[in-house]
Amino acid sequence: MRILVVEDERKVASFIKKGLEEEGYAVDWAPDGQEGLLLALDGVHDLIVLDINLPGLDGLGVLQELRKARVKTPVLLLTIRATIEDKVIGLDTGADDYLTKPFSFQELLARVRALLRRRAEAEPALLRVADLTLDPARRLVHRGSDKLELTTKEFALLDYFMRNPGRVLTRTMIAEHVWDYDFDTMTNIIDVYVNHLRKKIDADRHPKLIHTVRGVGYVMQLE
Repeated sequence: MRILVVEDERKVASFIKKGLEEEGYAVDWAPDGQEGLLLALDGVHDLIVLDINLPGLDGLGVLQELRKARVKTPVLLLTIRATIEDKVIGLDTGADDYLTKPFSFQELLARVRALLRRRAEAEPALLRVADLTLDPARRLVHRGSDKLELTTKEFALLDYFMRNPGRVLTRTMIAEHVWDYDFDTMTNIIDVYVNHLRKKIDADRHPKLIHTVRGVGYVMQLE
């Protein structure tokens, strides 16, 4: 899962980003509303954590522009405002949840999980390619009758492959979706993770599902 944090307070942003990354999420950060809007319009994020009090274009302005552009990504608003009127304005603008500062990371994480779970439940219950199935909500993977144990990054990588069957995914695309925009694509970590995933998904099994497109990236498809 990939999360965008739009927060101008560097300490708060660092606190959120580090905590979410430790939970296995890929996290992008924008320090102001304009940059946050540009990143959010890409439509690649599964959730946006959006501060209301931003310099320039504020959080509600960002949210209004996103909903006008029909970006349906769930948005969790952060604010020091705590009045009912402010919450109503935020929710009416298109926010999915509201968290008042200061907050504990555990509360933030619980709300993030709830919003991601709600989104997953609105999508197909299972992703399926051949006899490989992935349950996003329950985070379960099976190949035939065998249950596969994946790490957090392996699960995120497989989820991305299975949502794009037959599509060639470049290393840059994988890096940006499973890691973040700042990931160093010159390292071989993506190839290492794909190889680990292959051993769990394809070893001693047919048909093989993960294939290398030499000089480009990888694709999930039947042989």
